Amino acid sequence: MSNDKLPDSMDPQKMASLKHWGNLPDDIDVDQMLENVVVDCGWGRLIFGQTFDDPQKLVQLLQQEQEGKRDLALYVRDPHVLISHAPQELFLDPSHTYRLILSAANIKNTKSRGYTVSRLKEVSEGIEANSILAQHGMIRVGRSFYLSSIKSQIVQILVAKDDKTDNVIGVATGIDHNRAINDPDNGCSLWSVAVDAQCPYPGVGERIVLEMAKLFKEQGRDFLDLSVFHDNQQAIDLYEKLGFEKIPVYCLKHKNCFNEKLFAGPQPEDQLNIYSRIIVDEAKRRGILVDIIDAVNGYFNLAFGGRSVTCRESLSELTSAISMSRCQDKSVTLKILKEASLSVPEQINAADNKKVMQFLNRHKRVVVKPDNGEQGEHVMVDLSSTSEVMDAIKRVPVPPQNVLVEQLVAGYDLRIIVIDYEVVAAAIRMPPSVTGDGRHTIRQLIEKQSRRRAAATEGESQIPIDDETLRCIRLSGHQIESVLPSDVTVQVRKTANLHTGGIIQDITPKLHPTLSKAAVTGALALNIPVVGFDFMVPDIDGSDYHIIEANERPGLANHEPQPIAERFVDLLFPQTKPLGSACLEPV
Repeated sequence: MSNDKLPDSMDPQKMASLKHWGNLPDDIDVDQMLENVVVDCGWGRLIFGQTFDDPQKLVQLLQQEQEGKRDLALYVRDPHVLISHAPQELFLDPSHTYRLILSAANIKNTKSRGYTVSRLKEVSEGIEANSILAQHGMIRVGRSFYLSSIKSQIVQILVAKDDKTDNVIGVATGIDHNRAINDPDNGCSLWSVAVDAQCPYPGVGERIVLEMAKLFKEQGRDFLDLSVFHDNQQAIDLYEKLGFEKIPVYCLKHKNCFNEKLFAGPQPEDQLNIYSRIIVDEAKRRGILVDIIDAVNGYFNLAFGGRSVTCRESLSELTSAISMSRCQDKSVTLKILKEASLSVPEQINAADNKKVMQFLNRHKRVVVKPDNGEQGEHVMVDLSSTSEVMDAIKRVPVPPQNVLVEQLVAGYDLRIIVIDYEVVAAAIRMPPSVTGDGRHTIRQLIEKQSRRRAAATEGESQIPIDDETLRCIRLSGHQIESVLPSDVTVQVRKTANLHTGGIIQDITPKLHPTLSKAAVTGALALNIPVVGFDFMVPDIDGSDYHIIEANERPGLANHEPQPIAERFVDLLFPQTKPLGSACLEPV
């Protein structure tokens, strides 16, 4: 925090000015309020507008925003006047401010089921939280900030941790205004509320908000403020349910690349899915010209320095038609990989029922899938009876000769992304599951988790309630309308595809060199510069593997914190590689 010294006295003109800029009531005594207060929040600076009697000084602070940060000025009155000092650089944030009166808040002391919310105790917890912030497009915070916040009385960070895995699944930052500015209103504020999109528990965000309110209420604060984007209806509904009310407080921000969508208005790329937009956003940050050709289907053109490349999501002109067709035909993929001495499962065509039965008898458990498909559509896993296999083959909407029956390889589903024949990301993909709380049915838990996954992936990931989901629920001994007991977890799909609600956990630093080498060898064998391989591995840290599939258009989103969009643009336009970045302190 930085601020000028506490004033010994204040003339009436200065007091009136402070009341004007801070929108304070006339009967509030501001003699003890600190001047020109700025609090470092990790992602940027929170500038307390009511502590500035000189609007020009506040504007200059916003103009001096550090690269890669997001400063904001809150509690400013007449923001249109402030903007007039620098209309090309500042904008009015299109967010609402909501306030909870803590004395009237209904804060229950119920114990959270399956997770615990507490103050940040270790820097490692903050580093875990960074991945959650990245999921939601928030700026990740440096190690030194988390270290200083542990003992800070102004900045208070809460984390929610899974009781089973000890992983961080939610985070929020609170700012104590009383300690920051000697606030005559005795308030505090809440920032950066984020919950892991893959969290299996309902209500984590609500619990973190209530725990922050409880913490500040116990410390004697009168209200808790927060800012929420104007069209985030799901968050607004939650806050209003908790008793927050909208207040006429406004926020000013600096125009930067992170804030562009907030001040530039709707853009054609807004219609792009998350897998295209992550590339387009990275290209725009580098000054690469973007031309949206077909937003709905993910086609766009990138141009820089006389070079032009057309892409469909992560599929570009650099991938040949031959390489693409090798990946699309799953039987051809495995044949080529096997010839490259890589481990692959055995598979046969489903046209001959007798051979299918012999195959099932030999392997006991199998997978049925179309020979040309993507996003896990029509894939049925862990089939062990003749009736299941035959029914699955009939349910694939292609002729039997285009259906594959494949040996089931047990283990973890591992996605490895290779760009320019180098491994850039590796992540374990897990089938979606829900954890009961003794109150909601399995259907309700699935719907809640689907909403959370859809919000984090802009609608790309949801758990479908279809025959396969119903089958998996029945296998667990439950029905979809059953109320799931507390702490009981049910896997609701067998496949781990992100499009059907699968969750993902980055393990890039732990990837065994043998698996890394196998992925690069596979890319070279297929002669494809960008590819996502699906491995099955018995041990996350081990060297054993089978390669199941190769995806010629892998989704580059959901691999936080690995910089895969950056590596993709490096491949297309190597001359735009940044020499370094001031956006984030090493973590």
